[in-house]
Amino acid sequence: MIAETVCSAVSAAGLGIAAITAYRKRFLAATRIFAYALVPVGLVLTGVVGWVADIAFKPSVWLGFGMLAVAWLLFLTTRAVERRSGGTRKERRAAARAAGTDQVAPGAPAPSLPGRTGAQPQAAARPAPRSKAAGAAAPGEDFSDVEAILKKHGI
Repeated sequence: MIAETVCSAVSAAGLGIAAITAYRKRFLAATRIFAYALVPVGLVLTGVVGWVADIAFKPSVWLGFGMLAVAWLLFLTTRAVERRSGGTRKERRAAARAAGTDQVAPGAPAPSLPGRTGAQPQAAARPAPRSKAAGAAAPGEDFSDVEAILKKHGI
């Protein structure tokens, strides 16, 4: 009942503002304001406002929203822990199976197939992260031109 009254008051205020705007010869803006003013009344007449009011004032609905929030937080927490642990569950399961049997672990060289001779190429390994303490460029990298540009600009 209160929600319907508030929506009616908002619509009446909007209609008044639309009338003042039309009086000032700004008909396009007045028409737009009039359209916005009709929305709250339309929502009341369709029953949307009553439905939202029933949802907003029921404790069981808020309990449901709370449970959804807890579930969402649990999903986020497990994803964060999984990322910090260094792999997905599928990768850990495959590594555990490989340790117990003769299967190949992820990142290990591929086994040679029967009928083929010679060594198989190894799987591409991740490059080792550079330590910031090293500070020196790897052999073959020349940054003198970059240093010159930085010095030119006073950096």
